[in-house]
Amino acid sequence: MTAVDERGMTKYFQELEPPEGVKVELLRGVIVMMASPDIVHNMIVADVQDQIPRQRWSRLQTQDVDILDEASEPVPDLVVLRRELVPASGRLLACQLVTMVVEVVSKSSVHQDYVTKRSIYAAGKIPLYLVLDPIMAQCVLLTKPTGQGEEADYLTQEIVKFGDRLPLEALGVDLDTSAFGTFTGVRPHRYP
Repeated sequence: MTAVDERGMTKYFQELEPPEGVKVELLRGVIVMMASPDIVHNMIVADVQDQIPRQRWSRLQTQDVDILDEASEPVPDLVVLRRELVPASGRLLACQLVTMVVEVVSKSSVHQDYVTKRSIYAAGKIPLYLVLDPIMAQCVLLTKPTGQGEEADYLTQEIVKFGDRLPLEALGVDLDTSAFGTFTGVRPHRYP
């Protein structure tokens, strides 16, 4: 068996053909597969997307993001960037073009969304990382990315409960969270 470093996994990942309905991401050299999301998850993504003005912003779902200097190609639940910056084609979107990424927490993605992806998106200098958590009924807005690699993080964190409004000043949006659904019967976690 031949050892494959993190960069070697990128090539393997690009050739991978997952079964339909399976989301696949490369996170720091680790291939992560997840089943299709819950309806609550999809409705939250749709509600956020509907509130971001299409005239100024492109709102992309299932878009692979290329994180500079990382063996990571995450697939956020929603990627937001200025309309004029959208490339004409391609599978990977350069992290430098992205204004905001959104992840909706599921039972199986808690650690990834709050820890692993927080560091990856901060390493990519993505200005806004919004974690929407239907387990804890909260939004966590992370801003001011700093650092590199696994030590990267966001300097500011704002937590808003579902039902309250969340100002997204960089987008010129006051996000209404009152229609966001929650998961029932799921054990609470300790994050952020």
